[in-house]
Amino acid sequence: MAINVIPTEAIISSNLEFDPVIGEQEDSDEISLEVEIIALKLRPDSCGERLDKVVSKLVPQYSRSRIQQWIEAGFVTVDGKQSRIKMTMLGDENIVIHPQAAPDEGAYKAEDIPLDIVYEDDSILVINKPAGLVVHPAAGNWSGTLLNGLLYHRPNLVSVPRAGIVHRLDKDTSGLMVVAKTLIAQTELVRQLQARSVKREYSALVWGTPNKSGTVDAAMARHSRDRLKMAVSQSIVAKPAITHYQRLATGMLERFPVTLVACQLETGRTHQIRVHMQSIGFPLVGDTLYGKQHLARFFHRQALQARRLGLIHPQTGKAVEWEIPLAIDFAELIQSAGMQLL
Repeated sequence: MAINVIPTEAIISSNLEFDPVIGEQEDSDEISLEVEIIALKLRPDSCGERLDKVVSKLVPQYSRSRIQQWIEAGFVTVDGKQSRIKMTMLGDENIVIHPQAAPDEGAYKAEDIPLDIVYEDDSILVINKPAGLVVHPAAGNWSGTLLNGLLYHRPNLVSVPRAGIVHRLDKDTSGLMVVAKTLIAQTELVRQLQARSVKREYSALVWGTPNKSGTVDAAMARHSRDRLKMAVSQSIVAKPAITHYQRLATGMLERFPVTLVACQLETGRTHQIRVHMQSIGFPLVGDTLYGKQHLARFFHRQALQARRLGLIHPQTGKAVEWEIPLAIDFAELIQSAGMQLL
């Protein structure tokens, strides 16, 4: 079986091992996503086999499912013609493969994304994340994330798993996040998060008027019917979730009562505040996933911001805390409800 590699410009080897955490080669700012064309000349022992099976055997560095995708998309030709997954080979064909980079292969590329850095030293970085910025690459958001921005502004974070990210905020939630700049700091911050000793306080505007204060202690799991949502659950796979809230001010948006609350998290489940406040009858203003869709006109996102963050500094061992003012859009919403800024 003859296997020839036809080089193209700005390429990387088709069998290059890609570390999704490191995402870089020595002396290179980023990994190239272009790959080499692969040319195969089949022999008689391939006679009778399906195209996708033959190719997956000869090019084992790529999964069979990915090869099938390439065949369907026209990136694999047989004797210069378009191919089909179930084509039967005769054993003398010339196959040319144009490998395509998977979306996630660009996930750890440095990108020049503006960052609002609240605090920084040799161990940690505290960011004020704006609404609309995804924290970590995932399906549908392989680039343009906080992680990509961190790798651009602090290239040394390439040596820390997930570029030092130890916790997340929803895309449309703004506010404070801590990022570890070293492995030692990351290990310590993860330990504090697991021990529930990190103090996280959020400002939220909810529909209605909840009690002056309260605690929602309700386990959460993925919603049984809508996989985009989380829900309070008694399932065996549900994880503990605890949110404390305190009423700060009340107001009106047109004829609808709203309340500004401070929420303190003991745990950090996905969508925790949004789910917990909705579960007791007070969904967040602007939250169309869990709240009142017919009132979406009042705000373009969920009215939620991580305003205060406290932890034990991983290097000095001292308690440190940061607090930020409300984001401009959130502050304007509060004022329109007749409340004074806090």
